[in-house]
This record gives sequence, structure tokens and C-alpha cells, in this order.
Amino acid sequence: MDQYGQRRTLVIRAFALGSLLMAAQAEAAECRLALALALDVSSSVDTLEDTFQRRGLANALIAPDVERAFFLSPQPVALAVFEWSGAKHQRLLVDWRMIDTPQDLLDVAELLRASKRTNNTEATALGQALAYASALMANGPDCTAKTLDVSGDGKNNDGFPPDKAYKYFPFENITVNGLAIKTVGTSMAAFTAVPIDIAGYYRREVIRGPNAFVEEAQNYGDYERAMTRKLERELAPLAVTMKMDQP
Repeated sequence: MDQYGQRRTLVIRAFALGSLLMAAQAEAAECRLALALALDVSSSVDTLEDTFQRRGLANALIAPDVERAFFLSPQPVALAVFEWSGAKHQRLLVDWRMIDTPQDLLDVAELLRASKRTNNTEATALGQALAYASALMANGPDCTAKTLDVSGDGKNNDGFPPDKAYKYFPFENITVNGLAIKTVGTSMAAFTAVPIDIAGYYRREVIRGPNAFVEEAQNYGDYERAMTRKLERELAPLAVTMKMDQP
């Protein structure tokens, strides 16, 4: 066998070994993806906007394309949802749940529709929200991949900033994506009552990890569309990327 043939044989063997290792890792994991969704309930989010957000997430989870993306693989997706605002306010809305069937998705959607915010006067503590999510992920199921999905409409103005969360809390192998909501805030939102480039801020300060991205909602009325698109991309990155790249 010539040198080219030997090299080709080695490449084939390395590829086969890598495939076997990946398959073994997948079989050892409980699920293919641990997905945590974080909802902004700070003072910049008024009552109507909060309703749009909860209802929009509930509808996005059971949208046909999202449902299909959940079940692209025999391995399930694990899902958790929490709300966040000030430094001392993070509340779990849906604890880790394995999404094995469409009924599981429907159950989570109904829980979100029925949920109510408990505080609407606190500031925007993105750093603490990330720290909370880090602990949530550490206590979650053993999945092949882990993704945190942070929604928000304002910059950090309470507690420590996102970069400190990434410095002092474990985020190894966790991808952090963002859903940036364009808004000028409400009369209660002293810190966010002016137009800001929230998508740019999320790209610079919030997202983290391989292929992390920011989805943008034009306002809270656009939240459902943006969340649906983002969930499709997070649940089926290859398929969605190929579709988005097509002319």
C-alpha cells in the first residue's frame, strides 16, 4: 500500500472511531439537549408585555415546526423555565422536565399560560440571572448539549454584570443565546425608558459559546414569532441553518 493509501486508511479509521465515541456519548446521556428559558420580568416589562411574553412562549413551544424540532431525534430534550428581574428575584416556573411526547409540551405550555409574575418593581440583574441559570444547569439532567435562552429588553443595571457571572460561575459546555426585545420601556422603567441597541448589547455582553446567537423581537407583540424562530434554531441547528442559507 502506498503512502496515500495508508493515510486514507488512517483517516477512515479515525472517522469511524470518532463516530463510535460520539454514539457512545449520546447513549450515555439522558437527553440530547438541556434547554433553560429565562424570561425578563423587570420593571421595564409592563403587565400587557408580560402577558405577551408568557403567552408567546407557550404558543411557540407548541408551534408545529417547533414541535417537530423537539422530536427530530429519539433522544428527548429536557426543558426548564424561570423568570428573572432584580438581583434577588429569580423564580422557577417549570422545573426540569423531559419532553418525551407532544403532551409534555402541551403541559408546559399550559403551565406557562397559567403562571403569574410575583414582582414588577425590580431592576434588571442579568448577571444574577446568569448565575442562577448556571446552578440550574448544574442540577439538571445529564444531556449531550446545554443551552440557556435569555430574553430581555434592557441592559444590566443591578447587581454584578454578565462578565462577572461568566468569570465566577461555571459555564463550561453551556451555550447562551439571547432574545433581545426592542422597546423604549414604560413609565416605571427609569433605566430603560430610552431607545437602546438591545440586540447589540446582548451580542457584546450576554451570548456565549460556540454558534451562540441573538434573535431580535421588534416589540413584545413580535415576541412569539421571534421565540418560535429561535427555538427552531436551537433545537435543530443544522437543519435550520441549511434552510436559512438557502436563497
